[in-house]
Amino acid sequence: MSAEVIVVGGGVIGLTTAVVLAERGERVRVWARDPAAECTSAVAGGLCWPYRIEPQKLVEEWSLRSLDVYVPLAAEPSTTGVRMVAGTMADTRPAELGRWAEAVPGLRAASPDELPGGWAQGLRATVPLIDMPRHLAYLTERLAAAGGRVERREVSDLREATAEAAVVVNCSGLGARSLTGDPSVGPVRGQLVVVENPGVEEWFVATGGGGSASVSASTASASASASASASASASASASAETTYLLPQPYGLVLGGTAQEGDWSREPDPGTAAAIVARCARVRPEVAEARVLAHRVGLRPARPAVRLEREVAGGGGVLVHNYGHGGAGVTVAWGCAEVAAGLVG
Repeated sequence: MSAEVIVVGGGVIGLTTAVVLAERGERVRVWARDPAAECTSAVAGGLCWPYRIEPQKLVEEWSLRSLDVYVPLAAEPSTTGVRMVAGTMADTRPAELGRWAEAVPGLRAASPDELPGGWAQGLRATVPLIDMPRHLAYLTERLAAAGGRVERREVSDLREATAEAAVVVNCSGLGARSLTGDPSVGPVRGQLVVVENPGVEEWFVATGGGGSASVSASTASASASASASASASASASASAETTYLLPQPYGLVLGGTAQEGDWSREPDPGTAAAIVARCARVRPEVAEARVLAHRVGLRPARPAVRLEREVAGGGGVLVHNYGHGGAGVTVAWGCAEVAAGLVG
């Protein structure tokens, strides 16, 4: 075994963890099954807001630490993929958000004229909205600058990594179900539609079925996204139908779904049509927008994030960092710093 660290998983959690380790002086390799542009994280809508993730108290800490990192990165959006964008989170009150509501500058209750028909309450806030393909490329470049590298490699057993390195960090997301024998890890399927942006400049997310019956929504962003509250983020009762509009440089992202236990990666035409219809009730001009892409991502959900250290075979160190559901990008830096501390 070498003295380097192998990070298993090349999504936003794995790459962010690798960057933190490399920038503190560790020799790091990332084993990634897919190119960054094709991983689940690349599908995510990219809104920084706690969603479908527990435990709440730790999620608050991880989210706030990540927010501290993203805000300065937003000064160079073409490089980092991070922008600070204003928007509306429907069906939500500040009291539901704990310390997140206190930390987001300018977060306030939305006035009635700021809410689409069907929603009686919501919040206005300016938060990071991240172009995930660009951000994953940025993380890869930043890792390389710190001396780390990404290798394309599919892992069928974590012992493949522990046989080569004294320290392994397991950031395998949904893959942890088989790699660790953890049946509590499962998919929450998110389908979205990318359309030509007809002029939408702010994000909108509706959660919890607070709108009219035809516009009822939770929220989803196919890997990493937004939520009504951290406390309800892992609820099994979350609606399978969600509504959000996220303006990205490559188009307007419309969503979505939150289908628990669904492993299908194929876009469903009927679901796509329903997504566009729901979003058009919020912004009518969306109905005529040209469709650019259909995407599906499987969020790696778990009752609670697993972030812990164990002794691997041969006396090595194995650190687990997986189960982030739909909030991977939201907690990535906070979790990465904890994982790096567990490496020792």
